[in-house]
Amino acid sequence: MLLDAAQSIATFISVFAYVYVIVLIAYILTSWIKLPYSLQPVQRFLYDVCEPYLRFWRRLLPFAVGPIDFTPMVAIIALLVVSQVIATFVSRI
Repeated sequence: MLLDAAQSIATFISVFAYVYVIVLIAYILTSWIKLPYSLQPVQRFLYDVCEPYLRFWRRLLPFAVGPIDFTPMVAIIALLVVSQVIATFVSRI
């Protein structure tokens, strides 16, 4: 029973990380284009969800090289690595 709970937690962490990566990619793509007025609430939602996490990485490590910001790439890689480490640790309990 404990093994099932640990496996469920590890699966939840992995799925949450992958969904958040998809949301981050959607935020990045929508920041490049001007959306119609009807889709601006979606863009605002993506901003509200993603910007605090990206702001953390921008303060920690300034990865802007001219007009190109590499912070989202670093944030995605860090999220996937940390989620994999946590999921592995939880599944071994």
